[in-house]
Amino acid sequence: MSEFFTPYMTLLILVGAVATYLTRIGGYLLMSRLKNVPPRVDAALNAVPAAVLTTLVAPAFFSGGLDVKVAMAVSLVIGLGASSIPMLIGGWIVVMLMRQLIG
Repeated sequence: MSEFFTPYMTLLILVGAVATYLTRIGGYLLMSRLKNVPPRVDAALNAVPAAVLTTLVAPAFFSGGLDVKVAMAVSLVIGLGASSIPMLIGGWIVVMLMRQLIG
């Protein structure tokens, strides 16, 4: 048996899986018990997509090179006027061109 697959590691993985399952099902069970959602909870749930997007984009922007920064800026501009597919394609084209031209 390798060092990675010890009984403690297996227990840690199982505990992590159970904790993940309980947090996911807990939110569903809690929301299903409510007859109507309070306005503050509704506002918090509406803010979740922006918070998740920020946590995904910000580290890439600040740790990425010039090609990533320019591609994100171009994607932002395209995203203001178009749907997500043209935004993704535009950002991808810009980052690929910059990587080919700049290196």
